[in-house]
This record gives sequence, C-alpha cells and structure tokens, in this order.
Amino acid sequence: MGEAVEFFHANGFSNLTQKFDPKLVLNVNGNSHLDRDGSWYEETIDDDLKWSFALNVNGVLHKGTSEFQEIALLDTKRFGKVLVIDGKMQSAEVDEFIYHECLIHPALLCHPKPKTVFIMGGGEGSAAREALKHKLLDKVVMCDIDQEVVDFCRRHLTVNQEAFSHKKLNLVINDAKAELEKSCEKFDIIVGDLADPVEGGPCYQLYTKSFYEQILKPKLNHGGIFVTQAGPAGIFTHKEVFTSIFNTIKQVFKYVVAYAAHIPSFADTWGWVMASDEPFSINAEKMDRRIEERIDGELNYLNGALFISSATMNKTVSLS
Repeated sequence: MGEAVEFFHANGFSNLTQKFDPKLVLNVNGNSHLDRDGSWYEETIDDDLKWSFALNVNGVLHKGTSEFQEIALLDTKRFGKVLVIDGKMQSAEVDEFIYHECLIHPALLCHPKPKTVFIMGGGEGSAAREALKHKLLDKVVMCDIDQEVVDFCRRHLTVNQEAFSHKKLNLVINDAKAELEKSCEKFDIIVGDLADPVEGGPCYQLYTKSFYEQILKPKLNHGGIFVTQAGPAGIFTHKEVFTSIFNTIKQVFKYVVAYAAHIPSFADTWGWVMASDEPFSINAEKMDRRIEERIDGELNYLNGALFISSATMNKTVSLS
C-alpha cells in the first residue's frame, strides 16, 4: 500500500446566507429555495443523498470566516446547537459526547499511567474537555491551526468554556505536523481529532504512513498510544477513509484496534483507530474499574462492555 490513503469525495463548501431568512432551505452548494414547512439546513452526503435538519426560529446563531474555513453555529430542532465547518457538520450538542468519549477515553484507559496528551486539531475544545476528566494527567496540549475556529468555539460552545480555561490545558495555534516536528517533548497519548483526509486537503498529510512513521511515532513515550478518528465506518461508507486509515496505521504499529459507534446526528456509524507497540491488555471489568478510579465525573456513553463490543466489526467491514 502506498503513502496516501484512498481518495475521498468531498462534499463541498457551505454558503450560508448573510441574513437568515426562515423561509429558506440552507444548502451546502449555496442554493436555496422556499420551503412551506419551515427552515432547514441541508448537507449533501453524495450526489443522490442529502441530510437535512429542521432549524429553530433563530436558525443561524453565529457565522464567521477564518483564513482556512467557514464556520457556522446552527440551532436545530432535533440535535440542538450544531457546529458546521466548510459545509460539513462537525458536532451536535445532543450527541457529540458519543464521538468525543470514544475518541479520548479508550486510549487513556488502556494506558497504565497516562500523564501527557497531545491533541492534533480539536479546536472546538470537546476532546480536551474529555481528556481533562482524567485525574492522572499532568498536561493536555491541544494544537489547532485555526485561531478563529478556536476563538469562535470558546465564545459560543459554552459546554467547553471550563476546559478552555483549565490550568492543565496548553493551547497551541500551529500546524500539528510542524508542532510535533519541532517539539522536544514526548507524550503518552497522541490524539488525531482532524477532518477526514480529503485528497489535497489540509489534513491529508496527517494520515500518511510517512507522517505516522517519521514524525508521530517518535513523539510517543515507550508504551505510548496513538488514537485517531477514522471517518464513517458504516457498511456502505467504510471504504471512503476508514479502511485505508486502519490499513495505513497497521504498517507502522504492532498492535492496532479499530472500533465504531453509531452517531445519530452523523446518520452513520463512525470509526476510530487506536495503535501502540505494546499490546492492549484490558478487559471490560478492568476498564470499568479504571473509569471509576481515574475519571472525575460520569461518562454518558462509554463503559467496558460497550468498548469491547464496539471493537468487533461486522463481516463486510472486517473483510475490507
């Protein structure tokens, strides 16, 4: 297998209207039309598939444009506040905890004694919020390239305001690849909370074998764990990026675990990949015990049995 992951078809950019008209359907292609039943946000999943959200009266709560991307915060009826970047929904208020608990906690709970975490991306602050629940941690570095996205989320995503001001959080505005390259520090956990690897996109280079092998892996301490979001992992969507990410990481690390969960607001099963050069020797009981001992507060989704079951892929995905 070559350096690059498989080609992924991008959805295009959102072009939200400057003045929100509650009669308009907001569309990722910038087209809008009257809708008698109210206001909707519409995202194109594929040429023959769209995913629509009914909006509340205020519709677009906030909108901004950075050097790198377009940002919007929508008020939806079903999923609450929804963060949209470049026309793709990033997270929804009512179920983002599923994605972020699955991204952060398995790696931290599998590690015998994690002290330091480096998060690539994660500008909305939710990944840092989850990591900071772990009492053993001394430091969480969150490295995002876009200052305006971070500032936007700090202002408008109130659920993460405490995380942004936490004394253990070190916020860095930089390209994650460049930051890791120049860093003299090593970490127990490195997290990839990045956009999917669209060919030619800004995150593409952070999913290649050369990046994992030459830059990321040398920045892990002995026994360190790398975990990344790996895109849609459904029976019809896993070949977009999930399978390629898993197969690329398998070429770099000795032990690799893929796991998945359904996220309602994504209308799909989502996948993550966790990797290390040390085996993952943990069972459901041990994970539950570590959750009780190490985590400050309650988890809303993850427990030991759930994680073990989530690491069992269906036959179609397993054979890919």
